[in-house]
Amino acid sequence: HVQLVESGGGSVQAGESLRLSCVGSGYTYSCYCLAWFRQAAGKEREWVPSISFDGTPMYADSVEGRFTISKDNTKTSLLLQMNNLTIEDSALYYCTATPPRFCHLTIGSRGGYVDVWGQGTQVTVS
Repeated sequence: HVQLVESGGGSVQAGESLRLSCVGSGYTYSCYCLAWFRQAAGKEREWVPSISFDGTPMYADSVEGRFTISKDNTKTSLLLQMNNLTIEDSALYYCTATPPRFCHLTIGSRGGYVDVWGQGTQVTVS
């Protein structure tokens, strides 16, 4: 049974930082393209960053330079370091896993090709 569990969300002031973590189990973690999506209240879900199975990161323009995605295959963990947070970053953040053949389709998407979703962790910036 494939499972992703996020943690690390919370409430912070604008300009502060948070670090999200996602632990995966039940599959060959290193073979998947991993990504974070987020959904703010009343808005559509949006892709934030991705990291490929070989460790190549890509970022949405809105978070480029502020967010850093990384992974540890030995610990099956995915991290998202978020710096200089703004009110617009407030959302429910989801950790996701996508089969490699669909990785390029997740970038900039609403998550239609994602295979596995975590339960989400809330980030609130005020």
